[in-house]
This record gives sequence, structure tokens and C-alpha cells, in this order.
Amino acid sequence: MHAPLPPSDWIRRWSHLVRPGGTVLDVACGTGRHLRWFHERNHFVTGVDIAQAAIDSISELGEAICADIENGPWPLTGRTFDAVVVTNYLWRALLPKIVASVAPGGVLLYETFAAGNETVGKPGRADFLLQPGELLGACAGLRVVAYEDGFLTEPERFVQRIAAVRAPLEAPRAPRRLPL
Repeated sequence: MHAPLPPSDWIRRWSHLVRPGGTVLDVACGTGRHLRWFHERNHFVTGVDIAQAAIDSISELGEAICADIENGPWPLTGRTFDAVVVTNYLWRALLPKIVASVAPGGVLLYETFAAGNETVGKPGRADFLLQPGELLGACAGLRVVAYEDGFLTEPERFVQRIAAVRAPLEAPRAPRRLPL
């Protein structure tokens, strides 16, 4: 396995939204560039990827799950995380499960390729490119903190990226005393 790439500027920029010491899920984590970033900042991390070699490379950092999330069952059913991180990955059927994995008060940090990328490189198939506004639509139940849809250089690519939070559960209110 090659050494992991540095974490995405987008993920680093919005990582402050994750509560200190919170749980972080890295979907399609590969060799764990974002998993490592959050682990180094004292977060409890979980990574899921189809490649056993990738999972082996991150297993000492936290929970490492080898699973085919496109053709098999979602291995994290019923679990939520303070942050869900996804970069350079799109499987539309999983978008609702990914969004549902964000805990109350948690954040979704998502960055992947968008329509237009076929003009500058791979991926070029429409199956792997978000359409305009598609990521916004997938996050309809979350509060969008930041969103971009456009062209980036070095390397050249078209992307959509979002930082979105789920409203926290309201704290129970203390009963009010009526004046006597």
C-alpha cells in the first residue's frame, strides 16, 4: 500500500464542527487519510472499505470494517456518529444510509466528483458524478453550513462538497413553577 495522501482541505477546514473526542465514520476510507487526521485529534474512529489491505493498514487506529457496501448489507445499521466523512466516493443508493448515520448534533463532511469532471479526467461516468444540486438534495434533513459546486485545480477536477449538521436533540426542560 502507498502512504496515504494528506487529508482533504475541505475536511480539515470543517473538522472543527466535530465535537471534541467524538466518533467519526470514514466511508470508503481507503488507507485512512481522514481516519488518521481525526485519530490524531483524539477522536474515536471507524473506517469501512472493501479492500482488506486498506482495512489492515488502519486497524490499529480504531474500528476497521471490511465490507462490500455497494453489494452487501450496510454494516453500520442502527449506529450513528458525531461525524461522517466521505471523499471521492459516490454510490447513490447509500446516500440515505450515510445521512442517517449522522448523530443528533453531528456533521456530514462530504466531497466527491461532480458533473463536468468527464472533461478533465476520471471518473468520467455519470454514475460516479453528482449532478447539480444533488448533494444538497441528499442532505435535505440537515442544516447546510457550507456547500460548493465547481472546478478545482491541482489536480483539475469538478467537485461538490458539503458540510452539514443534524440538529441536536433538545435538552429536557425543567418543569416551571407557577407563581403562588
